[in-house]
Amino acid sequence: MSAEAESRTDIDLPGKQQDLIDAIKATGKPFVVVLFNGRPLTLGDVAASSPAILEAWFPGVEAGNAVADVVFGKVDPGGKLPVSFPQRLGQVPIYYNHEPTGRPCDVTQKYDSRYRDLRSCDPLYPFGFGLSYTTFSVSGLTLDRTSVSPSGRVRATVTVTNTGDVAGDDVVQVYLHDPVASISQPVRRLRGFERVTLKPGESQQVTFTLDRSDFGFYDNRGAFVVEPGQIEVYAGDSSRATMERAFTVTGRR
Repeated sequence: MSAEAESRTDIDLPGKQQDLIDAIKATGKPFVVVLFNGRPLTLGDVAASSPAILEAWFPGVEAGNAVADVVFGKVDPGGKLPVSFPQRLGQVPIYYNHEPTGRPCDVTQKYDSRYRDLRSCDPLYPFGFGLSYTTFSVSGLTLDRTSVSPSGRVRATVTVTNTGDVAGDDVVQVYLHDPVASISQPVRRLRGFERVTLKPGESQQVTFTLDRSDFGFYDNRGAFVVEPGQIEVYAGDSSRATMERAFTVTGRR
C-alpha cells in the first residue's frame, strides 16, 4: 500500500479494517490499534473509535517483540511523528514548514484560508507529535543573548519535566522563523531536537546552540546569506510549540 509508484487517492484504512475496529469497540473490551504503514493516513474515524493508536511504521523482523513491549507496558513509547497526518485527504499536501500567507486560516472568515467542512486547518496529528504513558511539560525557554552577529551563536535553553507517574522519554524540539526576509521563509523550521529520559517528577535542562547555519538561508542565486533582523525561536515537544523568544541578527554577511 506504500512504495515507489504506489500513490493512492484514498488514504483511509483499506478494506474492512475500520469495520473491524468498530466491531471490537462494540465488545467493550480494551484494545489498541497498531498501524503498520509507510505513509501518513487519514485516521479521524480510527481515532474516534479507538482508546489508543500505536504508530509502528515498518519495524522489521523484531516488530512483534517491539510492539508487544510497548502495548504491554514493558517500555514507554517516546517516538515523534516525522510527518503531519491530515484530518481529511483534501488537506494534502500538508506540512508544518509551509510558507506564510496573507490570509491565514480563520474558519469564521469566508475569504481567508479555510475548509467549509472542517473546523480548523490543522492536521489531525502534527509533525513532531507523539504521546507516551506519562506526561511532560517543556517550560522556561530562555536565550543567552538578544542580539548576535551573523557569525555568532545563540543558546536556547528549556526545562523538561516528567509530570506523570512512570519513567519515559520526551523529544524536545526547537524551531525558528524569520518573519522579514528577502525571500519568504517557512512559518517554522526545525533546527534541533533532543531525546531525554526522565523519572516521574524529574526535570532536566536542554540547551540548543543556534548559529548562522540555522538563521541563514539560500538566496535566489544559490548563495547562503544571513540577513539582519529579528529571528523568532519556538520550543516544545511538537511543531505546535507555543513558547516563544526572539533575538536580533545585527549586520549582514
